[in-house]
Parts: sequence; structure tokens; C-alpha cells
Amino acid sequence: MPQSADPPGLQRDAVIDWLAAAGVDLVGPVEASLFPGGRSNVTYRLVDSTGASVVLRRPPLGNVLPTAHDMAREHRVLTGLNRVGFPAPRALALCDDETVTGAPFLVMEYVDGRIVATSAEAATLTATERAAVSGTLVSTIANLHAVDIDAAGLADLGRPGGYLPRQLARWAKQWELTRTRDLPSMDALRDALASRLEALPADLPWSLVHGDYRLDNVILDPAGATVRAVLDWEMSTLGDPLSDLALTLVYWTEAGDGLRHRVPVAEHLTDAAGFWSRAQLIDAYAAASGRPLDHLDACSALACYKLAVITESIHARTLSGKQLGTAAGDVHAMGVATEALAEMGLAVARDGTVAGLAS
Repeated sequence: MPQSADPPGLQRDAVIDWLAAAGVDLVGPVEASLFPGGRSNVTYRLVDSTGASVVLRRPPLGNVLPTAHDMAREHRVLTGLNRVGFPAPRALALCDDETVTGAPFLVMEYVDGRIVATSAEAATLTATERAAVSGTLVSTIANLHAVDIDAAGLADLGRPGGYLPRQLARWAKQWELTRTRDLPSMDALRDALASRLEALPADLPWSLVHGDYRLDNVILDPAGATVRAVLDWEMSTLGDPLSDLALTLVYWTEAGDGLRHRVPVAEHLTDAAGFWSRAQLIDAYAAASGRPLDHLDACSALACYKLAVITESIHARTLSGKQLGTAAGDVHAMGVATEALAEMGLAVARDGTVAGLAS
């Protein structure tokens, strides 16, 4: 049977030859398919004639923000996490030769399991299972924040001091590079965050952070709520652990949300009965980690700003016709998401609590 055509962004034969030289042998013919859910890095599954699978990740095809989509960073973090036994896919190879398939890429093991990425998939869970998944999501991120970074070989992954102000400066710069229009709400949110972050202590606690932690970045055991692997480590660094909790809260949905339901990412994913509320997630994280949560509001507003920049970048790629995956079909959806996230962040900044996320 002849091979199917290469999916966009992947030169299959060149990749297979490179993998063989790197010690990752696939028995031809090899089928390659694009994972449909990706909005940022492009992810493919390669399946050989024996049924063996690997996963390849590369940056998107257009509008790549500076310092984003860092394949070498993701490979390094996966390697470190493999070393300490944290649930993450096993890193297999890293290619920095852009002539192979047009961009750097990493290859990792394929982890079989259940990903709850849509409200339809969430509906297949019982209320008891939804509660168990909620608890596992919290305990897993608390465990990440307790990882021994020296044992993982990641002690020099980032500079944790001044992490939050640097994040604001970074994403403000990215906004100027990626925006498709003027948006006064983004300027207002940036200014409100600058004032709030300036007032924070300089010696806040720090840990390894994921950078994009949410339910649909977790592979679950099909028969239960055990986490088999956490995915998408491209933005991992050493920083404020509350930034991970804050991102989870922004991605989380509740039935009474307003602006959040205008963001077409994990839409209505956790609305159903059994999933914990944001308040329950916060209480569980505080109990599991033992960390004070005094500046969770600032981290949540910053998470809204960061995600607004990311959705605007996806919007720009969609307008240029270079977006692959879930977001490719709607020209305006991610632009609307940017506006909604900016308003959510302003609500949090105004109220001084994460309750503003439900605005």
C-alpha cells in the first residue's frame, strides 16, 4: 500500500532518515498524521508497519514569536523529568537542523491514554470521575512544584528572581510584535499589572513551572484518573509556581462564566457536574503544596494577558492562512478570544481576586 501524502510542515522521508541516524528506527512504510488539537506547536504521530509510534513536535508554520516554540528547551525539560520519574513522555531525539523538515523538531515516545479536551469527551465521565480528575490535576502540578531541580539537572533552566515582572515585559514585547490591531484593553491590563507586580516582594518562592498547565495537556489512564503524562513543556522554566495554578484557573470553565465562554479553547470543558469549582482547585492546591496564595490574583491577571498574546498570535497565523489544527477554520474566533481574555484580566485586576475570571 502506498504511503499517504505528507501532512503540512513534515518532510517524512527526510525525518525518517534523520531518525535512523539518531538511533530511532521506524520500519517502513511509515504513516504520518497531524494531531488535530494543536494551536501552537505542530504535533504529528508517526506509526510504522509494526504499529510502533513516536510523536514529533515542531514550531508552527508562520508568525513564530521570538523565544517561543523552543524545541531544545522542551527536549531538555523532558529529559530532566524522565530522570526524576515525573510523568512526562520519554524524550527520544532532538534535531536542530532546519533543512530536515523546515524547522527544529523533537521526537518523544507516544503515550497511550485518554485526553479530555472537549465537553463531549468530558461528558463520557461520571460525576465521580470528574471530581477525581480535578483532584489529580491539582496534585500533579503540586508534585511538579516539589521536583528536585538539581536531581533533574535543571538548576540553570531559568532565573527565578524577578520572574513575574520579566514575564510581563516579555509578553508585552510579544504583543507589539504579534498584534493585528490596537486594543486599548490590552494596554490597560499591562499598566494595571505593572503597578501590581511592582508592589510584590522581591523574594517570592519559586520552583520548576510548566508554563501551560491545563486539563487537555494531560494524558490520563483510560480506566481511571491517574496521570500517565503531562504534555507541552516548551514554556517550562524556573519561576513562580502560582503562575501554573493561575493558568489552570483561566483555562478552567464554570457554567456561570461570561467572558471565558468567548475563548474557544477547552470550551465548556469543565462545566459539567462533578468537576471542581475554581475555588475548590485553589483550596486543594493550598493544602497539597503548603504555599501561601497571597498574589494569586496578580498571577491570574498576568495569565490572562499572556494567553491573550498567544491567541492573538494564533489569530495572526489564521489571517495569513498558516495556522494548522483546531484553530485553522475560524478567522475571527481567536481575535475575539484576545479581547475576552484582556477583559477577564482587567476584571481580576479591578477586583483583586480570581473571582473576576467568572465575569
